[in-house]
Amino acid sequence: MKYVLAYDIGTTGVKTCLFSVDKEITLVKSAQMGYGLYILPGGGAEQEAGEWWKAMVETTRKVFAHCPVTPDAVAGISFCSQMQGLVLVDTAGVPVRRPMSYMDQRAGEELKKGIAHGLQIAGANVGKLLTSLRLTGAVSSSVKDPLWKYHWVKAHEPDNFRRVWKWLDVKEYLILRMTGEAVMTRDSAYATFLYDSRRGRGCWSEKLARLFDVDMAHLPKIVEATDAVGGLTAQAASELGLVPGTPVFGGGGDASLIGVGAGATKLGSTHIYCGTSGWVITVTDKQLVDVSAMIAAIVGAQQGRFNYFAEMETAGKCLEWVKDHLALDEIGIYLKKQDVAESQEAVYTSLYDYMSDTIRDVPPGSGGVMFTPWLHGNRCPFEDPAAAGMFFNIRLETGKTELINAVVEGVCFHLKWMLDCQSRKVKTSDPVRFVGGGALSPVTCQRLADITGRAVEVVADPQNVGAVGAAAVMAVGLGLIDGLDRVGDFIPVAARYQPDPAKTAAYEPYYQVFRRLYRANKENFRLLNGGK
Repeated sequence: MKYVLAYDIGTTGVKTCLFSVDKEITLVKSAQMGYGLYILPGGGAEQEAGEWWKAMVETTRKVFAHCPVTPDAVAGISFCSQMQGLVLVDTAGVPVRRPMSYMDQRAGEELKKGIAHGLQIAGANVGKLLTSLRLTGAVSSSVKDPLWKYHWVKAHEPDNFRRVWKWLDVKEYLILRMTGEAVMTRDSAYATFLYDSRRGRGCWSEKLARLFDVDMAHLPKIVEATDAVGGLTAQAASELGLVPGTPVFGGGGDASLIGVGAGATKLGSTHIYCGTSGWVITVTDKQLVDVSAMIAAIVGAQQGRFNYFAEMETAGKCLEWVKDHLALDEIGIYLKKQDVAESQEAVYTSLYDYMSDTIRDVPPGSGGVMFTPWLHGNRCPFEDPAAAGMFFNIRLETGKTELINAVVEGVCFHLKWMLDCQSRKVKTSDPVRFVGGGALSPVTCQRLADITGRAVEVVADPQNVGAVGAAAVMAVGLGLIDGLDRVGDFIPVAARYQPDPAKTAAYEPYYQVFRRLYRANKENFRLLNGGK
């Protein structure tokens, strides 16, 4: 038996997990801590690199406090991380400015100047679109892509830009801080849309760098998810309470490793994720793209495999919004019903369970009320930062229970929409694996099965699958698992939900209306929210 340490670096917090690897990958102990996401005027979304590190230090020390496993038993360290952030560092490895989150939307003008000009297809310049598709199988066409954030800094903060040594993503900055090595895993490199994925292991494309005016010197060395990048430095080890020289592996982004942690690594496997954001991913052996639906087969953790990736910006975040704005004002009733201590921590721990119990018996369609889960714009199957959430078709008899249920259904409707779009191009699997915090609720799992008409499988600790994926790639790198195709053997299914055919049929008219709501309100969103 070996022990590995995985850091799951999310949008709003880190979860540090110690795993044992034997016949199964088993969680031994974990700790988590939040940090800030700073929303700024004009669509800005930033984080503090120091807050990431502080959270890692504190959670690492908590994991090993009163733990039978000691730091010298750790065989490796790795990451599962949020992706498409922009961390520009100087030669000392210090960020030249606060890191920009994947959610940052300020680079609209840079996107327009860089690709949305001249003769266009699907909003992209034909010449640049075709070149990008030929070299990468995709194109940087979203205002949230790091390429345009890079140019936003160049245009708006020239003094900061002149200090840039390397362009890193979130976990790559943390690897640099741990080892002194500036690297990027293949999935992070691909997410810059400057990576030529045609050539075996792949490489940076000088042609794309010239085409999009990027300094090649800013791009770090590319490594594999399973590679040991370097050893933990004495300084980092001292701060974290770990052992100097402990191998640090490349790991991967959340879109790459959550599927690995779900055990959905074989060709044709489909998994659905519902965390802060949400997505549908199917494993393919070809680079496919559906420009009209904003879906592309992206590079993941596995050589020769791609993740056909459809993403929605806010999924579980919508449920958090419901908790904060529709449920918390019922706290007095809730506390009395549950007979729990009057503490905010107790409320937040179990309120989601209370919400699930409340909506358990609501029939399909929430009495006709519908919710659109676009609380921070949307990416797929349409790209529109101006899109927003709304409740549609409220009537006198509508109550809070129906509104809460409509939010859960709205998230599931959108996940089905992306699944259907994928099914036009590839064969998606049945059953699907469902992971993320949303999969903790049996009610949500059953809603997803009924709405999609697919069997839904859930693994143990579905909220930890990113960290499990990081543990899995380390296990492969350490020779404990014979390749990523074998990972599913180490991650058993804990629960399975079968769709109710009658409910699936009942949901169909609501789903058709849901799909029409964006088109019917696109101009209204533009007028109210400044979209172009």
